[in-house]
Amino acid sequence: MRHATAYTLLSGALWAATLSGALWAATLPGALWGRDEGNVDHAKQVALRSIGVGIIVLALKACAWWLTGSSALYSDALESVVNVASSVAASAALFYAARPADENHPYGHDKAEFFAAVLVGVLIIVAALSIFQHAWANWDPPTSLDAPLTGVAVNLAATAINAAWALLLGRTARQARSAVLRADARHLWSDVATSFAVVVGVGIVLWTGLGWMDGAIAVGVGVHVLWSGWGVVRENIAGLMDEAPGGEVMSRTRDLIHRHAEGAIEAHDLRMRHAGRTSYLEFHLVLPGEMRVADAHAICDRVEAALKAELEGIVVTIHVEPEGKAKHHGVLVL
Repeated sequence: MRHATAYTLLSGALWAATLSGALWAATLPGALWGRDEGNVDHAKQVALRSIGVGIIVLALKACAWWLTGSSALYSDALESVVNVASSVAASAALFYAARPADENHPYGHDKAEFFAAVLVGVLIIVAALSIFQHAWANWDPPTSLDAPLTGVAVNLAATAINAAWALLLGRTARQARSAVLRADARHLWSDVATSFAVVVGVGIVLWTGLGWMDGAIAVGVGVHVLWSGWGVVRENIAGLMDEAPGGEVMSRTRDLIHRHAEGAIEAHDLRMRHAGRTSYLEFHLVLPGEMRVADAHAICDRVEAALKAELEGIVVTIHVEPEGKAKHHGVLVL
């Protein structure tokens, strides 16, 4: 049964790797040492390459499991299946999120990244449950390990590829402010950590001869994967729910308004939210009642320019009010 399952998994993975490997190898140098532009196009290219990387890593890890029959290495290979699925979801989300605003979506499509990132988290959780099921099925009697040293060597090669790509993916996510790439990079680092734990665990099994520890290690990997998936889901549901940014961002925003709103009386009712790479800020700016419209507009332009210069991807909406509307709290300018 194991050999039939492994053959099916390997056949699909190796077939896809053959198609994608040449493209990935040709584009990898440019991706790793290209310019740090951090734009959407670069993020989409990296997301597409991630699919090829994931397929190659999956093929290697499936081969490691097939060689050894280890439940722990099976759990590692299964997590790589999720890597491929999440890379596909990330690519689709980035392409959709990059579409310009239209009549039905006047604020753009950036939130598609949060939906895709939640999907990635759910897939990670499903992988964890499958790991638990496989570990239980092979717990008693424990499966003996075949060709363990060769399997571990193949698994380490896959882990090295994953680590290099996780570095690139994390850097690109920061530059492009991409929620889905950040979730994908986080999952890759989780995969790297579990791969090292699996290799160490297989070494302990070989050293002690305790076959049941292979299943125990798989369960430990499953717990780690489950926790990682829940973290991705929780973080990106917050984005879907328009959660306010951290206190540091809000303090910086208030300071910018205070320093650049000279001529105003106060700013209150500040509200801010994130949608993918875009942040939306709105607030009320209280000005002297006798001030000319042109002068009030100049103050608003100055504040908006300062905010956009310091906070990347921000959209600012300012509601001007006369001094009688002052609430005497918020950002005092005078």
